This record gives sequence, structure tokens and C-alpha cells, in this order.
Amino acid sequence: MNSDSEASDSADSHEKFLRLWTRHEPELRAFVRSCCPRAQEVDEVMQEVSVVAWRKFSSLDNSQAFGPWVCMIARYELLMARRRHARDRLVLAEDVVKLLAEEGKEEMSLRHRQLEVLDDCLKKLPRERRDLALAAYSRDTSIRELATQLGRTDGSLYQLLSRIRMQLFDCINRALEHSL
Repeated sequence: MNSDSEASDSADSHEKFLRLWTRHEPELRAFVRSCCPRAQEVDEVMQEVSVVAWRKFSSLDNSQAFGPWVCMIARYELLMARRRHARDRLVLAEDVVKLLAEEGKEEMSLRHRQLEVLDDCLKKLPRERRDLALAAYSRDTSIRELATQLGRTDGSLYQLLSRIRMQLFDCINRALEHSL
């Protein structure tokens, strides 16, 4: 095999991995979050999962099995993180983490459906409310900064966001009820 062909195969593999990772990352993050007490730990575990998954990607025979495969990697990384943080007060027992991981794996398709419905419900919001909700929950924005930008008090912004959340909650519940 010549080097051009190897480079092309490597680029194809990178692209395939990135596409699969991007498709499954939201539900995988939700799965990991359900097993970790702290957001920082979620980020650490997700980073380790991505590194391990990339290293082992060539051993995956069927890309349709990527979701369950990467969940198994996440489960292992969750257990490793639990051992690393074993001295912390807020560490779940290993059998509880295993149970949560199994439940999370079983709920992955439901979580994926919920995220799809949330996207649809966000699209139904008036543009101003949708933009506000997305801005309020982005990593780089604090409520105080956003309230200042909008010329509102923190309290009034919290109330508006609460109404938006309730509107989204109702929309999601209606959509999920109709899909059952």
C-alpha cells in the first residue's frame, strides 16, 4: 500500500469516527452525566472516552454498533474515574455506578428521542425566546451578564427563563405522548 492510499484511509477513518462521535456524543454525555456527581468529572470522563474510542476505533467492525460500543468504553472509564476519585466524599459505590451505567445504556434511545424532540420544540419557540434560552444555557454565559446585556434584572430574567423552560417541558411531553 502506498503512502497516498494510507493517508486517504486514515483521513476516511478520522472522518468516519468524527461523524459517529458527533452523532452519539449528546446521549453519551447524558449517560456519563447520570453516573457522575460533578460536571468537571463528566468532562474528564468524556475526554478519556473519546481518546480510548479513537485508539480502538479500528477494532470496531460495524459502525451501526458504535453507540453500544462507545457506551461500554464509557462504562469502563466511569469505573476508572470512580477509582481515581475514591477518596472524595461524594463517590457512588461501584455497584451503584454499574447499575446506573446499565440503566443509562438501556435508556440511550429514549434520551436520543428526547433530544430530537427538544430540538423540534426549540425550533417552535419564537426566535427571540429560542436565542435567549440557548444563550442562557451556553457554557460561557452567566445569567447576570445576560441580564445586563438585555437591560433586565437577574430576577426577571430567571422568571422569563422559567416560563420558557415550562413551555419547552410541555411541548416535549406532548410530543413524547403522541409518539408512544
